Amino acid sequence: MREPSNAIVRMKRSGIREIFDRANQIPDAIHLEMGEPDFPTPQHIRDAAARAANEGHTKYTPNAGITELREAAADKVVRRNGVEATPNQVVITPGAIAALYGTVMALCNRGDEILISDPSWPNYAMLAGLQDVRVGRYPMRPKDAMQPRADLIEPSITAKTRILLINSPCNPTGTVVDRQHMRDLLQLADEHDLWLISDEVYDEMVFDGGTAVSPATLGNHDRIISIYSFSKTYAMTGWRVGYAVAPPELAPYLIKTQEPVTACVNAPAQMAAVAALRGPQDCVNEMREAYESRRNGVMEILDRAGVPYVRPSGAFYLWIDIGGSGMNATDFARRLLEDHHVAVTPGGAFGPDSDGFVRVSLASAAGLLNEGTNRLVTALQAAHTP
Repeated sequence: MREPSNAIVRMKRSGIREIFDRANQIPDAIHLEMGEPDFPTPQHIRDAAARAANEGHTKYTPNAGITELREAAADKVVRRNGVEATPNQVVITPGAIAALYGTVMALCNRGDEILISDPSWPNYAMLAGLQDVRVGRYPMRPKDAMQPRADLIEPSITAKTRILLINSPCNPTGTVVDRQHMRDLLQLADEHDLWLISDEVYDEMVFDGGTAVSPATLGNHDRIISIYSFSKTYAMTGWRVGYAVAPPELAPYLIKTQEPVTACVNAPAQMAAVAALRGPQDCVNEMREAYESRRNGVMEILDRAGVPYVRPSGAFYLWIDIGGSGMNATDFARRLLEDHHVAVTPGGAFGPDSDGFVRVSLASAAGLLNEGTNRLVTALQAAHTP
């Protein structure tokens, strides 16, 4: 057989999926590694999809998505995110990952560079590498409350840098970028003429009564592409519906990328997404409150044991410092799984400088989450014992 492409050979598999596969070999493993809501998709959303299929909405749709969903998404970002947008700026995609992939495809040539944080969701680097786009990383540090600092990002900018990518609320840390840091990032993008991709897929999952700040509310809309998803907000991970909100002159190019890659999102899923946006939002509030309650329970366990962590203000993850174990995160996660039957994701999966941490997902039922956290604490204490 001839060799596959260099890009796919070089691409590392997601560390999240690697630990997931290992955990699946242990029948009683507690799964705290996946960002998979344990809630079912709300009934009114499922009903809308079934109705659409039964009424014959099973054909191709426009590359950009059906008009009704583009209108509903534009209305949502105006009302809930404070972003000025028209339906023509909205591109419906098969999950937010397709919106990210298409955006990088539309903006970068081979050898260009995208800047992502360390730590960050591993798929950013994966999708860039598949397109022969170089990946640069900027630090997010516990002593800065994991806020991305423009002065620490600027030294990483090169003549090849085209995109600065930010993620708030952040996977894996749960950080919500505050308004001043967001202004600084936008000013940095202005000064260096960078596109700014804002991954806001956890925009509705913000705790303590706070809200996420979209950079598109702060001006300079002509360089910002905002990415949203239905997966986390409405427990619709398997439906594969996301969307990008792009400047008017860029949106047609994002639409253009859809045809050779995915053509369009399946029609019943788009009708379900309309129902999600237009229907009752109580389900979103209930899920958010559940994640916040789970967060508080896990923090209480960690505080009692004296285990350091980054306090999450959004998303549904906890970034736990396991440096005191004397092991790197990969070895600790493997030991935790093998000896205590708890799956967490090692920090090295999210960036080369993040190997002193593990990520715990709050998307599991509270009982399992608390039990898994107690076992993690036990594993840390055992590692401390001479």
